[in-house]
Amino acid sequence: MNRRHRCGPRLWAAALVLVTALGLAALPLRAASAAEGPAVTLSKSQAGTGGSITVSGSGWRPKTLLMMLICGQSEPGRGVIGGTNSCANADGRAVTTGDKGTFSKKLPVAEPPVPCPCVVHVATVTGDKAQADAVLKVAGHPVRALPAQSGAGKLSVLSDTRLDGSSGVLTWFGAPASRTFVFTVGNVGSAPLKDPFFQVGTSHGVFAPQWEDQQWRGTIAPGRKAQIKLPVELASGAHGNYLVSLKFGGKVLAEQPWGVGRPWGVTLFWILLCVVVPGAVFRIGMAVVDRLRPRRSGGAGRHRGALHFPELAARRPKFHPRTARQPDDPTEAVTRTTTTTALPWFTPDTDPGAPAGQLSAPSDNSPTTKGNT
Repeated sequence: MNRRHRCGPRLWAAALVLVTALGLAALPLRAASAAEGPAVTLSKSQAGTGGSITVSGSGWRPKTLLMMLICGQSEPGRGVIGGTNSCANADGRAVTTGDKGTFSKKLPVAEPPVPCPCVVHVATVTGDKAQADAVLKVAGHPVRALPAQSGAGKLSVLSDTRLDGSSGVLTWFGAPASRTFVFTVGNVGSAPLKDPFFQVGTSHGVFAPQWEDQQWRGTIAPGRKAQIKLPVELASGAHGNYLVSLKFGGKVLAEQPWGVGRPWGVTLFWILLCVVVPGAVFRIGMAVVDRLRPRRSGGAGRHRGALHFPELAARRPKFHPRTARQPDDPTEAVTRTTTTTALPWFTPDTDPGAPAGQLSAPSDNSPTTKGNT
């Protein structure tokens, strides 16, 4: 019993020392794997268009959304020179890493818009930026050498970046918004940099930046600094929150946010177009209907021409106020009736109904009347 009690503590101490030694031995391995960072491997190093390859990754952040693209004019050491403009964006695939930061997914092989050398470019979509490349030979796709790097110099951004310029009236009507990306860099390498190439990218929301190669003319000696100005332009009608990124040698040096206002002039134009066009169509339609409508015959219809007042005056019945009024005296009525029997173009002497030589009606003193009485 005493021996058992004596051996028990010794065994526990030995086991504790062994576990501690194993833990200390595992720490360098974990640190080495963490220092390696994200990695990408391919099931095939060469494939033709129409086929597919399996892309596997490790060392990524868990539960992270990644984008896989086949890009041309790129190498793992230099990155994608032309940005996503050099990639087959239509055939890209998205994948989410697992709990351990690994993934595996098939990717269709497609020819990029620029010549090879080509890589499979994997980059994060959200969160902290991380990327990795793996060499891929696309069978049958042309190959062209990459532009030579200007020396072994290294650049570092020394001052805050800014966007100079303002939007004009044309931008309010949908013209492309443009700015000048200004920053100061210093050469921290051992060799001068002559006419360095920069990559300026613009991204909107969760989309990857659209990179564009721009060359700055000049030489930066070791230990010297220089202010660099590069133009940046967006597409027509672009608005919202954008992010301008600067990359040199495959490494992102700086980022600058850019808020672009909405082109309200375009909205006003469409509103006016929706109001004016229907009104013009309605007026044209009414004119066509009025021209094709059959006209009514006779005087009941509406005449579109000018009114002929002489014709209307000839057709209008004449009205005599004196004849229309009924007289109160019967003698006046008889006299007026006798007077109206004579036509206006006959005088009393030439009246065919009256006897010759008689100018007035027979009186009571005539010889005939006396003889009869």
